[in-house]
Amino acid sequence: MTQTVDYYMNNPLIHKDRRLSQSTSEWVRSFSCEDLKPLIVCRGPIRKEAMDVYEEMGISHYGILLSEKDSIVYPNALAPELRQLTDSTRVHRVPDYSGASKEERVERMQQIVQIAHDNGYDSIFAGYGFMAEDEEFVATIENAGLKFIGPCAATQAKAGKKDEAKRTALSVNVSVTPGINNVTARTLVKKHPDRKKLLALAEAEGLDCDANVLKDEAISLEELADHILMASYAKGIDLFSIEELCVQVQADVEELFRKHPRSRFRLKAIGGGGGKGQRILGGSLLTAKNADEKMIKDAAAEAPGLVREILNEVKANGVGDNKNVLIELNIEQTRHNEIQMLGNGDWCVTLGGRDCSLQMHEQKLLEVSVTQEGLATAIAQAKKAGKKAEAAALESDLSVLKRMEDDASRFGMEVGLDSASTFECIVDRDNYYFMEVNTRIQVEHRVSELCYSLKFTNPKDKNDFFIVESLVEAMALLARHKKRLPKPVRIPRFNASAEARLNATDASLSPHAGGMIRYWSKPIEGEIRDDQGISLVNPDTGMFMRYKVAGAYDSNIALLLTKGEDRLDSYLHMSRVLGRTSLRGTDLATNLEFHYGLVNWFIGQNVMAKPTTRFVVPYLTMVGLLKEESNKLDPVFAFLQMKKHYAKRIAEQFPDDPKVAKEMSAVLDRKGTLVTRPMEKLLEDPHMLSGWLSINKKNFRLENGKVVWLRNPLMILDETYEYLNMSYQPGVPSAEVIWGHDNDLLQKALRFYGTLYGAFKLKTDDYFKLNDILQKEKPQGGYDADMWSQIRSAHFGFEAGVELLGMLFLIADNIKFWEFRVEEDLEVTIPEHLNDPELQARMKKILVPPPSTKADEIVAVCGGMYYGQEAPGMPPFVTEGMHFDKGQPLYIIEVMKMFNKITAPFSGTIDKILMQGADGTIVQKGQPLFKVTPDEKFVEVDPTEIEREKRERTSEYLKAVL
Repeated sequence: MTQTVDYYMNNPLIHKDRRLSQSTSEWVRSFSCEDLKPLIVCRGPIRKEAMDVYEEMGISHYGILLSEKDSIVYPNALAPELRQLTDSTRVHRVPDYSGASKEERVERMQQIVQIAHDNGYDSIFAGYGFMAEDEEFVATIENAGLKFIGPCAATQAKAGKKDEAKRTALSVNVSVTPGINNVTARTLVKKHPDRKKLLALAEAEGLDCDANVLKDEAISLEELADHILMASYAKGIDLFSIEELCVQVQADVEELFRKHPRSRFRLKAIGGGGGKGQRILGGSLLTAKNADEKMIKDAAAEAPGLVREILNEVKANGVGDNKNVLIELNIEQTRHNEIQMLGNGDWCVTLGGRDCSLQMHEQKLLEVSVTQEGLATAIAQAKKAGKKAEAAALESDLSVLKRMEDDASRFGMEVGLDSASTFECIVDRDNYYFMEVNTRIQVEHRVSELCYSLKFTNPKDKNDFFIVESLVEAMALLARHKKRLPKPVRIPRFNASAEARLNATDASLSPHAGGMIRYWSKPIEGEIRDDQGISLVNPDTGMFMRYKVAGAYDSNIALLLTKGEDRLDSYLHMSRVLGRTSLRGTDLATNLEFHYGLVNWFIGQNVMAKPTTRFVVPYLTMVGLLKEESNKLDPVFAFLQMKKHYAKRIAEQFPDDPKVAKEMSAVLDRKGTLVTRPMEKLLEDPHMLSGWLSINKKNFRLENGKVVWLRNPLMILDETYEYLNMSYQPGVPSAEVIWGHDNDLLQKALRFYGTLYGAFKLKTDDYFKLNDILQKEKPQGGYDADMWSQIRSAHFGFEAGVELLGMLFLIADNIKFWEFRVEEDLEVTIPEHLNDPELQARMKKILVPPPSTKADEIVAVCGGMYYGQEAPGMPPFVTEGMHFDKGQPLYIIEVMKMFNKITAPFSGTIDKILMQGADGTIVQKGQPLFKVTPDEKFVEVDPTEIEREKRERTSEYLKAVL
């Protein structure tokens, strides 16, 4: 049926008339924001969302910034929001949204203020952009007489910087992760080791310090150093070098390794965000039972390089920048939960939690709602089903959630929270540790919006109220009306929600920039797609417009959200959305298939599972093993061998009737593509295969090495076509769906079995019973002998050949797929071998083979900006004539705002550096960078040998299904 509702432009889940001026209530009308004139200074999905919400609120005079990278640097990468905002006077061009250095950031702040004043804007919305948590930026906005739509500068000072936030948390009795929060102060004290020298430094540099603090001999040297450092930032000078900071971090990390054996530590810039500015070190000590001094020193020696990477990534390496880095114990088996907060300075409310544990490289991938109502429902369901361990685990989660929400409210009141923020925590079974506060709206804020709305009631009349379902709307209301807004009551909307981040990454989740989106199917019912406006059609032709994923910013393309009556319902909706999505282009790679496989893996296991932040890499490794094993199979060869098997079997049963063998061959031929096409699809994509295996794990069992079907394989085949979004649809290209003649045969078979299930009063899951009945030669169910013979023959004919699907279960069994599972207490068991770094690295190459190259060349592993040294002023990683070892850093690629240090895949000697451009030069995937002489000669593999091994392996698999 043709879709008539436009779920992109008119989605009832996120679009509505928000004009309070149209209310019949005078009190409600008084909160109208139509006179607000905001300038949106961020990009990404939040920019388009803010534009939509402001228009729905009746705000007509809003504007946006437009950077060079979003307009003129890359072809086909013009910001798609311009198809909606066609008034060019409200589009303001800037070189970049934030700037690469402190000088550029200050210049951009002043430019934003000037744009606002010159064009009649009275407020600034920074979304979750990089300056949204910048205290200096917010103060600049406020000092210019503009409203900041977000937490004020005072709140940013107390909560926005990660070191200050931890100090605030401690002051209100919130537990924090162990570590060191003031390494810059410790660096300064190391350089000026007593009070007299610190005071002399402050005087010599002419720093504007508080005289009372300088006179207070009760405060510690580190507190005094912190105060002096703050004054130095205000003046824009450095009191120590980055090298001195690196030395201090290395010494502190070394000492922490001694205090916490077999632990890793996380280095975190105080101004990072979105996973940027974080690195983990100490992996070699994690499994060491008795680490000696050399091992500790070697592990700590990684710190200086990581500190430089962090400071480069968050653009805090300029003179006068606050270069403080937190050193935190990396709690390994933990979940990442966060609480949504909203306040006006007098009150603070929470909107439940979000579980963001499914992440990689500190980048969140799949976020799910965690609410008191949802957990209470899940607990009741678990108890009713007799699942005691699951109920106990969920009760623990409910207890932790209540405590986190209470602490978040207390923290919000302490810092005078006057907008939206997020209270982020690490959850370790029954305990949790405060991590940081994001003093901005989060990427995943809609997860909370779908679970709760906010009811603002007139204090003088309980029947006079208005309801807000958007946090962007709430932030605008707070910026415009602040203290006038009464404390709202949260009202449940839906019991569960989920968000999948659709990113420009390859099958191994590595960034993949430069792809061109040429087609994107329309959103379906129940799908929320926040995609920056990419799906906005050409206003003149109504056609989809090509969009280049240039990679100038982060890897996110879109946020996909669903809701449900419970978490399973929201996951099933998400599976449907992901499965129905068609996203095509040139050199385009996304994590769409990863999400589809992952969501279905949880559906097949238990959606209430408690994965930790260490889940994704072992899971990817397992998927890599699936791919490696799948590469050894040839389903077409298997089908032909199966035909020979049936021919031999029929010849033995009917030696005097060759006609039977001919008819059997024809029956199998009609199923050739019906069976092999979906198998080839699943073998080709291990992410899809992972999800399929998980949802089908209860449909078979292995007995003595043989596959035994517990459900009718024809029904599973039909469900497989649906899973692959290949169900029959008239008018759809044949390459994308089941072929017409295959569908006719499949539907005929399903009708046949449907009749038999009805005749024998069986459920569709009772295939085992039906098969036993059909094995009997004596007529059953009241059928006469002739009809019974025909039924048995039809059963044999319909089932013949479909057993080939069982080969897929054997792949899973051979790689121990089923050992990666969710236990009764919802903990996830990860097989130990999947944590092996060498296996993980090898499987990454299986999922995405390196670019083809000559034996004497090293090429760029991906597109991005090339850097030949660790930081400005540092020596190059390699020089001509230099010998390099396997694993040694060769260069850095900056792609999508992340710095990736690329190591040598083998040992050899650099003969010539082919990359002659300056640091920051853009390179393409597969571009030759170095001419080298490898230490070992590469041996080419004979393709005929690969084919022979593939057929041998396929023949072994056939023995278990025939």
